[in-house]
Amino acid sequence: MTILARIARFLFWLLVLSWSMWLLRRIFARMVQNTAAVPQNSTEDSTAAQTAATSRRLVRDPVCGMHVDETLSIPLREGGELVHFCSIACRDAYAAETKKLAANG
Repeated sequence: MTILARIARFLFWLLVLSWSMWLLRRIFARMVQNTAAVPQNSTEDSTAAQTAATSRRLVRDPVCGMHVDETLSIPLREGGELVHFCSIACRDAYAAETKKLAANG
C-alpha cells in the first residue's frame, strides 16, 4: 500500500473516531441533563430554595482576605463593629493584632 493510501486511511479512521466521541458525549450530556432536571413537586419548595440561594452574602476576612459565606463565618464583635473570619486562627490573629495596636496607643 502506498504512503498516501495509508495517510488517507488514517485520516478516515481519525474522523470516524472523533465523530463517534462527539456523538457519545452528546448522548451522555442529554442523559445527565434529563436526570438533573427533576420536576419540582411544589412551588413553595422552589421559592424557598430561591430565597435561600439569593439571601446568602459573602463577607471578607480582614486577616487573609478570603471571602466567606456569612452564615459559615466566625463572627467577632469588636467595639460596635461585627467582623467575620474564615477560621479561628484568623480570628485569633486579628484579636492579637488589635491588642498590640491598643497597647501601643
